[in-house]
Amino acid sequence: MEATPKTRPVINFTIEGGHKLSGTVTTSTSKNGAVALLCAVLLNKGTTVLHDVPKIEEVNRLIEVLQSIGVGVTWEGTSIRITPPAHLAMDTIDEDAARMTRSIIMYFGPLIHDLQDFRIPQSGGCNLGQRTVRPHFYALEPLGVSVETEENYFHVTHGGLAKDREIILYEAGDTVTENALMAAAKIPGTTTIKFASANYMVQETCFFLEQCGVKIEGIGTSTLIVHGVEEINETIEYTLSEDPIDAMFFIASAIVTDSKLAVIRAPIAFLELELLKLEKMGLRYEKSGPYLAKNGKTKLVDLIIHPSKLKALEDKIHALPYPGINQDNLPFFVVIAAQAEGQTLIHDWTYDGRAVHYTELEKLGAKVLLADPHRVFVTGPTEWQAADIICPPALRPAAILLIGMLAAEGTSTLRNVYTIQRGYQNIAERLAELGAKITTRTDLVE
Repeated sequence: MEATPKTRPVINFTIEGGHKLSGTVTTSTSKNGAVALLCAVLLNKGTTVLHDVPKIEEVNRLIEVLQSIGVGVTWEGTSIRITPPAHLAMDTIDEDAARMTRSIIMYFGPLIHDLQDFRIPQSGGCNLGQRTVRPHFYALEPLGVSVETEENYFHVTHGGLAKDREIILYEAGDTVTENALMAAAKIPGTTTIKFASANYMVQETCFFLEQCGVKIEGIGTSTLIVHGVEEINETIEYTLSEDPIDAMFFIASAIVTDSKLAVIRAPIAFLELELLKLEKMGLRYEKSGPYLAKNGKTKLVDLIIHPSKLKALEDKIHALPYPGINQDNLPFFVVIAAQAEGQTLIHDWTYDGRAVHYTELEKLGAKVLLADPHRVFVTGPTEWQAADIICPPALRPAAILLIGMLAAEGTSTLRNVYTIQRGYQNIAERLAELGAKITTRTDLVE
């Protein structure tokens, strides 16, 4: 099927729902960890090899950006070899690829070490309402960096980077913490970052920077002390760790389809509160003892999820910075709550518009009442019904529609699943291996 100038290929999932899942699924490595490291690799003047990189669209977009500015990037199985150029060619940056990912903003931190004046295309990503980028600007100000917003670009300038500074982050965001870390990594002396995120992708970035020779105190806390280095010019290999959001997808899929499923290599430190909430709702599960991921740092466990009758919690469910419920895991509680007896209040305070997307579950038979742009009341249990739905422009709300379709008897279609493919590798194939009746079809649309 070949697209014409007036058409474009769109990938759809067709799901024959109502079938139980079974077997074992291995947790994929981290989307958010991968995109952070595909920015951090610019710090190294030597060759970097990243192992176990998820082959997802978000990764593809960043690779396109790197290649467009002269960076050598080659796949070697599930590994990526990155070779830096003598000079970065920012004037040839792939603007289309850059605008399709919000992660492009994390190039601020590494690029300031090579360039004192450059422009980055303004970023895109999920449509989740207003998402301010000003925390990134404020984080770099103490280092002497100025970021101005132009019509379609961010204009970054500085006259030299300040040493031994304290950065108080405007908010405890994941990407802003990573940006500050990458900025501090090659400033000799000590940079202190306060109100930092301690989330899994931030820790992944810290572990990679340690591999580069940067000393970081306070990993896993809200205060990071970075002992920067003058130069990084080494052959560095690093293996990505597993993704708690990928594990949560399959935990939720097992619950909603009333299935017994083994989810192995789950990063337990970033799932403990989620599992406790689910346990209090009535979930029965088994957990192995912890063992280390290939990075030698992250603790993993194997989980067995058992069919369970869930009841709604009396308390609201909301996300918080780590160690709270992960903001990317919160949407899974919406589709889980639709399976539980009683009414659950989900408070999605982080994003202005994401809760609106949750009401799409009503097309599958769920009772989801939108109280305001941040809160929904979900009443269960649900008698799931098949439907034809266009994927919303937000990754996790799209993922929970797919889960609902797995439970809905009859044939459902989820259209234009690029949003899901941004964050989940081979999701249709992985579900099919567990017994789901799911097929992929490509259509041409104008």
